[in-house]
Amino acid sequence: MAKLYFHYSTMNAGKSTVLLQAAHNYRERGMVPYLLTAQLDHRAGTGHIASRIGIDAPAETFGPQDDLFQRLVARQANGPVACVFVDEAQFLSETQVWQLARAVDDLNLPVMCYGLRVDFQGKLFPGSSTLLALADEMREVRTICHCGKKATMVIRQGPDGMAITDGAQVQIGGNETYVSLCRRHWREAVGT
Repeated sequence: MAKLYFHYSTMNAGKSTVLLQAAHNYRERGMVPYLLTAQLDHRAGTGHIASRIGIDAPAETFGPQDDLFQRLVARQANGPVACVFVDEAQFLSETQVWQLARAVDDLNLPVMCYGLRVDFQGKLFPGSSTLLALADEMREVRTICHCGKKATMVIRQGPDGMAITDGAQVQIGGNETYVSLCRRHWREAVGT
């Protein structure tokens, strides 16, 4: 039975590594995974999912205008799809999460989404919020704060290394921009 999964965490927890390993497992068994990633994230190049440990795979991209249910119907018309993998799922719109849920329900396609739960201000992303509401199963990909406790929050830091508390919700970046922290150290960093 197909399900909608949401694998969530903070930055640098290994979500893309877990996604790429799972997709590899499907390929190794002769099955065809379908990989999607957000158009706006070009860190690994357009149409690529990459992990900091050096593994990557090509993927199709999605933007806010895409009807993902129709894309999956079209993709299935070209041959079987064993599982759909979505990286950077926090950038899905609410409508797109519903479209993925429909693909699970109506096309019997397992859909595994990987993304951030909250932004640098501690607020849910729209895609993550809807996935938390609709997912059949949720799995936390854990990482740690510098103190050793589980990191559940992330700060955006400026060139001086200090936490930035204002700005757009989306700013693409990696270790040079974001630091994962436990809630206590996040509160200290942002001054709350």
